[in-house]
Amino acid sequence: MSKDHLFQPLSFARGPQMKNRFMLAPMTNTQSNADGTLGEDEYRWLTMRAAGGFGYTLTCAAHVQANGQGFPGQLGVFGDEHLEGLRRLADGIRANGSLAAVQLHHAGNRSPKTLVSDIVAPSADEKSGARALALDEVEQLRDDFIAAAKRSEKAGFDGVEIHGAHGYILAQFLSPEINRRDDRYGGSLENRTRLTEEIVDGIRAGCGADFQIGLRLSPERFGQRLSEIRTFATQLLSEEKIDYLDVSAWDVKKEPEEELYKGRSLISHFADLPRGRVRLGAAGKIMTAAGAAAVVDAGYDFAIIGRAAILRHDFPEQVRRDHDYRSPATPVSADYLRSEGLGDAFVEYMRGWPKFVEDGVEIDPTGYRN
Repeated sequence: MSKDHLFQPLSFARGPQMKNRFMLAPMTNTQSNADGTLGEDEYRWLTMRAAGGFGYTLTCAAHVQANGQGFPGQLGVFGDEHLEGLRRLADGIRANGSLAAVQLHHAGNRSPKTLVSDIVAPSADEKSGARALALDEVEQLRDDFIAAAKRSEKAGFDGVEIHGAHGYILAQFLSPEINRRDDRYGGSLENRTRLTEEIVDGIRAGCGADFQIGLRLSPERFGQRLSEIRTFATQLLSEEKIDYLDVSAWDVKKEPEEELYKGRSLISHFADLPRGRVRLGAAGKIMTAAGAAAVVDAGYDFAIIGRAAILRHDFPEQVRRDHDYRSPATPVSADYLRSEGLGDAFVEYMRGWPKFVEDGVEIDPTGYRN
């Protein structure tokens, strides 16, 4: 596909169209306040990306319950005290020509003990110290995801993305290894997908007809099975209750980890699914103009840009100007990242990514990464 096609508008079954094929990935940035209210650095980071040409701008994972926090400085969407900042953020993103959505999140057993005293999960987990949710607590969790979506709509966002990936609580329910429940939310694949389905249904029923719903899934790791995630995706696409599916593949070029599915790219296992009016996006180390075009060439509707958007706030505009564009090589200086709109807390977080920040300490960054 010509890179010019990356700049064609994309319509959805509901709500406004996306002006191009670039979505800003929902990225941990640790820049909001301890109570979940919007921080000035988070506002600047996101509105700068909207101004840089992204057709759809997603917030970081925003927790729907206070005890679902996954990282310091996380944006909250669990109380009306967050509405003022959320309104400002939605207005700022949309004023810069981008659609805006909140990613709804609960960390489950990935909540750090330094932030959450009562860590919960589908089933008890000795390693994290998480306790199993009671049935009524699962139902409350469902209702709080739905309430957070309604709050996001009230704040003026075009939609929400439900975070069902990366080993967080909805992915924990999907996992046959982590979810060992014996009630209607555990056991069969139908039961393990029930919570996510009920959240989708509740948002669809409780929000306006044009409010957009996305869902992020990751097909691997954290006890996920590619065959099951593909089966679930097939069901979601056929029902057409969501407006887009975000496939977080870690690396869009990689093959599946499961031996049975090797021989083709991981993202190809979703590109060939019948999807009606539901749009499909892929995320994972898309760092160049050619890489973004390759995702669309592979049968996807849009590319989801993460680290390349950290390195250049105007990645889409760079691609528009130069069809051979490549992201800056890393490591980069802290001052360079500040010039690209990262606050000090975000810069420090990025020091945990190997070879990303000059003089950064190389540690495993996965504890807080979306």
